[in-house]
Amino acid sequence: MPADILGKLAAILGPSGLITDPADLAPKLRDHRGRYAGAAAFAVRPARVADLAAAMALLYEAGVPMVPQGGNTGLVGGATPDGSGREVLILTDRLRQIRAVDPAGDTITVEAGCLLAEVQAAAEAAGRHYAVSLASEGSCTIGGNLSTNAGGIHVLRYGNTREQVLGLEVVLPDGRLWHGLRALRKDNTGYDLKHLFIGAEGTLGVITAACLKLWPRPAGRAVAFCAVSDVAAAVALLGRLRGAAGEALTAFELIPEIGLGFVLRHMPGRRRPLAAPSPWYVLTEIASQGADQQAVLEAALGTAIADGLVQDAAIAASDAQAAALWALREDMSDAQRPEGASLKHDVSIPVPGIAGFVAAAEASVRARDPGVRIVCFGHVGDGNLHFNLSQPLGASPADFLARTEEFAQLVHDIVHAHAGSISAEHGLGRLKVEEITRYHDQVEIDLKRRIKTAFDPKGLMNPGKVVRQ
Repeated sequence: MPADILGKLAAILGPSGLITDPADLAPKLRDHRGRYAGAAAFAVRPARVADLAAAMALLYEAGVPMVPQGGNTGLVGGATPDGSGREVLILTDRLRQIRAVDPAGDTITVEAGCLLAEVQAAAEAAGRHYAVSLASEGSCTIGGNLSTNAGGIHVLRYGNTREQVLGLEVVLPDGRLWHGLRALRKDNTGYDLKHLFIGAEGTLGVITAACLKLWPRPAGRAVAFCAVSDVAAAVALLGRLRGAAGEALTAFELIPEIGLGFVLRHMPGRRRPLAAPSPWYVLTEIASQGADQQAVLEAALGTAIADGLVQDAAIAASDAQAAALWALREDMSDAQRPEGASLKHDVSIPVPGIAGFVAAAEASVRARDPGVRIVCFGHVGDGNLHFNLSQPLGASPADFLARTEEFAQLVHDIVHAHAGSISAEHGLGRLKVEEITRYHDQVEIDLKRRIKTAFDPKGLMNPGKVVRQ
């Protein structure tokens, strides 16, 4: 690295635009799970897009690898530098302006460092709704959401982050700025470049701003917690509720008894919503402009109970009760931590095949190690399951984590056999960059490598993530 590069960057970025102190850098060098740790020469922290572009042009010319990082809430090591110490972090947290809110056009234009919760609040203040909702919305950034094509609990109704984007502003690896920040709903002019950057995990450039879709704010919602006998019944209930509520069905989450038990054991203030335990539960929500959500949900669940599809159900009678039901789902991941080491598999399956996948995966894991505790939950409405494995009682956490690849291949082979994906919403990052080559054919891998090379011929943009050059 050129000896004078820090001085040049300081002149571009100003006194707060660089982080060089090891103590200040340390929290940014480890991923959210603590699974990956790296080193970085320093971090670039621009307050203006023009400054970022100038800094990246300088780094690119000097051949310095760059690793973009937003809220550092990712789960696959995609924003963590390697251990060489050569890479430089690109932090977007000072790019935090909400540039425009257009209720008439149903759009909001924001910079990449804005927290998801801030964008939701700005939309709400304008009488609109930004549809992406995640458990980490108070700490994850829009840039991170875009770079991983984040999902969340409302994909069933609104789609992933990709479906919320009308235009992007992006700094390319060599410092050039792509002005793609358009608010057009229709723009049929060839290749839609924005979709290459969404889900690319910062390997093609740094997203600095986005024009996002807004939606009418729902007039109300109805939330229910239902007991079902098995996963097949949950999938059947999904079909029933879709038929009854149509597009008003905004969420449909699967919860296992073991996961609920972890939440009740480790998360203060949580209560069991139903009188008797059940092997499986469904948490569902209907939200719309109409005022009849509660009646629609009550009628649909009443019929499902009469038909034996649902054993019991609790419908929230207030916003506070609805929040309490949702907390049981949102606490699921955190409640696994006190139980020891956990191997997490973020997968997606075509909805009709979900029950078959769960049965096959559970049988295979138990045949390999009967002591492993399976915690399978997630967004059944869009086919996304978190097939997590908690260590056997009394086992060594280190020994269990050492079996990561063993269980990943076991689970992912079954996912592949069910025409699914080994990464539904978390991305590939460092965790799955090699493993994905087992499931994508050579043509697909070659096309992705060509895209990477076209945008980043020097291989300096978040190297070693998503695709190997």
